[in-house]
Amino acid sequence: MLSLTRSSIAEREAWEAAGVELPQFDFAAVAQNTLDKPEWIHFGAGNIFRGFVANAHQKLLDSGKADTGIIAAETFDFEMIDKVYKPYDNLTLLVLMNARGDFQKRIVSSIVEGLTADKTREADYNRLTAVFENPSLQMASFTITEKGYSLTGPNGQYLGIVEKDIAGGPDQPVHAMSIVASFAYKRYLKGQYPMTFVSMDNCSHNGDKLKNGMVTIAKEWAAKGHVEEGFVAYLEDEQKITFPLSMIDKITPRPSESVQAALLEQGIGGMDVIVTSKNTYTAPFVNAEISEYLVIEDKFTNGRPALEEAGVIFTDRDTVNNVETMKVTTCLNPLHTALAVTGCLLGYTLIADEMKDATLRKLVEIIGYKEGLPVVVDPGILSPKQFLDEVLQERFANPFIPDTPQRIATDTSQKVGIRFGETIKSYIRREELDPAQLTAIPLAIAAWCRYLLGVNDEGGVFALSPDPLLEALQTRLEGITLGANAEQAAKVRAVLEDQAIFGVDLYAIGLGEVIQGMFTEMLAGTGAVRATLEKYVG
Repeated sequence: MLSLTRSSIAEREAWEAAGVELPQFDFAAVAQNTLDKPEWIHFGAGNIFRGFVANAHQKLLDSGKADTGIIAAETFDFEMIDKVYKPYDNLTLLVLMNARGDFQKRIVSSIVEGLTADKTREADYNRLTAVFENPSLQMASFTITEKGYSLTGPNGQYLGIVEKDIAGGPDQPVHAMSIVASFAYKRYLKGQYPMTFVSMDNCSHNGDKLKNGMVTIAKEWAAKGHVEEGFVAYLEDEQKITFPLSMIDKITPRPSESVQAALLEQGIGGMDVIVTSKNTYTAPFVNAEISEYLVIEDKFTNGRPALEEAGVIFTDRDTVNNVETMKVTTCLNPLHTALAVTGCLLGYTLIADEMKDATLRKLVEIIGYKEGLPVVVDPGILSPKQFLDEVLQERFANPFIPDTPQRIATDTSQKVGIRFGETIKSYIRREELDPAQLTAIPLAIAAWCRYLLGVNDEGGVFALSPDPLLEALQTRLEGITLGANAEQAAKVRAVLEDQAIFGVDLYAIGLGEVIQGMFTEMLAGTGAVRATLEKYVG
């Protein structure tokens, strides 16, 4: 039985017989180079990093275009290092799966160290300090989720751990932004060396969020006398420190038990799915879709890896924004949200299964091709039409990517203003277009309102996904039940006229009544949601 360790992968023939592609570089030499002159540290040791970012760097190592590896650091879930990195010698078995069921298996060996940013682990902390104090360090990258950058709660006040970090200064940080700021401070003290901090998280203006988090902590520390004012100036000096924007797009879901079983069949053992005490689902393997996009603002102060040789696109800030706008407002996210809310109503638990439903497929095709593409922001470096084709034909339809409508329905109130509202606003701005022409987007909004009732199309109660406005929205819809008449259903107006949600007054532009009518039709009785969808999209 093959096991994922460095001694085991030395048996190249056995791994290759199992259809696994192996690293092509001299690991010992790369590890020594990384120890002596580290160039890249990454915070956030999860699946998107292991299955995309680390794999991209491996391509450079295999082709001789890089000679140092990546140092992985974890600020939140230290069990990732203890249970997924160290027992497997920092290796990852990457399983790429397309919609036809073809598997590509590759061992990713570009991560040469796995460390915890835990002050009580002296060896790890000293190594992280040495990395940041080394002039050779080019960049720190991040996949810590959008929440990892946030210093405040819903009330706008600092989180409790942030208050403690501010009071305690750079010596005992706990929050990710405080930890990174403390290491940046060590670099500042050592020699004010340049470097670049790159957020690779899937959130808008990610580099700005990262900069704001680090600079805010630094300013608070300076105000309390914990650090010099010069440290704040160092972080804000773009000749020394930069925070580029990026756009990342790849689905790396939870480990699949069917993939685990397939690996075992091929003689690869020890692939147990691990759930940490912080509820991280992980494994020695990462299953992922083949499609991947990473677009980064080319704004580095101390050099960078030649990741363009591995398919990463480097461009200017405006183009990164335009790629994100294309994806989030037209070619992917609006379709995802439409499938999420309709899927929950119709009893689906997999996006791929929804794509086999002719009505739901037609719904998202209309949102994308007919209603979205006429107003799409074309970034110039990617074709919106080709991107949309790939989303609908390969990505959403892939049965081996176990993504659920329930997951995507999370926080929908925070998303509809961008995912649907931006297209609606584009129709208002264009003289040749009229928002009243839209059908599928209003239908998706009506379905979201119907979803908020927590009753599926068969009349059964289902659990709604978390959303910060859930309670307030349900209060506005109180009393609306299946079989409600038009007068009762009119309560939905309190949701639809909320410009804070949609970014526009839907009634003022003639869409409010349309959506309200569709919503009312979806309340007619059991089966009314499907009947309404079929009526409008055919």
